[in-house]
Amino acid sequence: MSSAVVVGSGPNGLTAAALLARAGVEVTVLEAAAEIGGGTRTSEAILPGLLHDHCSAVHPMAVGSPALQDLQLEKYGLEWRRPEIDCVHPLDDGTAGVLHRSVEETARALGRDGRRWAALLARPATRYDALAEDVLGPLLRLPAHPLDLARFGLPTLLPAAVLARAFATPQARALFAGVAAHAFHPLERPLTSAIGLGILTAGHRHGWAVAAGGSRAISDALAAVLAEHGGRIETGVRVSSARGLPPADVVLFDLAPAAVAGILGDRLPGRVARAYRRFRHGPGAFKVDFAVEGGVPWRNPAAARAGTVHLGGPLEEVAAGEREIHAGRLPERPFVLVGQQYLADPDRSVGNVHPVWAYAHVPHGFAGDATEAITAQLERFAPGFRERVVGTAVRTTTELARYNPNFVGGDIVTGSTHARRLLLGPRATLTPYDTGVPGVYLCSAATPPGAGAHGMCGAHAAERALRHLGR
Repeated sequence: MSSAVVVGSGPNGLTAAALLARAGVEVTVLEAAAEIGGGTRTSEAILPGLLHDHCSAVHPMAVGSPALQDLQLEKYGLEWRRPEIDCVHPLDDGTAGVLHRSVEETARALGRDGRRWAALLARPATRYDALAEDVLGPLLRLPAHPLDLARFGLPTLLPAAVLARAFATPQARALFAGVAAHAFHPLERPLTSAIGLGILTAGHRHGWAVAAGGSRAISDALAAVLAEHGGRIETGVRVSSARGLPPADVVLFDLAPAAVAGILGDRLPGRVARAYRRFRHGPGAFKVDFAVEGGVPWRNPAAARAGTVHLGGPLEEVAAGEREIHAGRLPERPFVLVGQQYLADPDRSVGNVHPVWAYAHVPHGFAGDATEAITAQLERFAPGFRERVVGTAVRTTTELARYNPNFVGGDIVTGSTHARRLLLGPRATLTPYDTGVPGVYLCSAATPPGAGAHGMCGAHAAERALRHLGR
């Protein structure tokens, strides 16, 4: 029987492990932490019974992931739940851009920008399940659906700040900018529309869902698939050199590229080692979890029904904030993502106390405290928020990197999302999962299609490994 070792148990590592084990490979997963999951972990951070996702929380890209659907995780306990409204981006005048799962309902809510929104997103959303084969993998390859990809792909080449200005109203412009800001990259740069359009298209098809019981349910379901097919997971095992790897026919790393270079050393071809060591990480996240009695008192009523709320003001403010953090400066009003997962999954709350998940975009390795900036943004759009907070838990960029070493400098998307990385991955190659060492592969979010709980980086690396094994 062929054997595989997977280093790292984030969603990509676990997806790769599950697919390899299902194909008849003897799989061992080695995880340095005491708990599996990487960014898909959940715990009682503030009060007993109050569930907070550690990092990855809302999953528009994971629900329709071809890999996760293929593994049929619902049979292993995973249940997707959806809020009434997917996302809201409030403005200072009390209005908001409101994103519904339905393109038509979103278009109606956006008024005179509705036709533009539908023209941009209706067809890609309808065709998303076919598009996913092409957009959730390396972009420099022959597409399975070239016409659909061409229609979808042309607007993605534009900077998000340019595409946002195709809309006439500040609400629609802000809504698009807030989703595009998930790229952690200046919105004036080429291809920044790709992140926003990818998330929006997936969300309009499958919704901005959360996992019942917390994101850890995704990891638990993947681990259950692995166990059913004879795979093993060993926690508390840190691999720091190639000598620490048990013998195996193939090895997959769900790690940041520099960590792989450190482990493999001179086994890596020189050009690959240089690319991995020079791999650019992006800005960081500063996370604050809140325990909020009675929920957030949003000024805009739609925000009180939304699973995700983007706090960044108008397009111009969002764009300026992303430029600032990219330049190494914390803006006075940073872009803040707020998760209200409990609206779709009420069992995360304790009575009338609800878990509110939030993080701000901050400079890479930010050494300061952004707690007050995050709280001020919430208070700005929800006056009286401070009085409802009964507890907090903070993770700085340093603590995020300690919690998950892939999050270098607080970079939770594992790499700067500049155009070259989006197109090629961590190095200039058409096979970004290959390390140049036969039988050794990179499967982390540093590879296409990038960050998220979709597991597709792991799936593509597993495919390369199975091909190496002749399967």
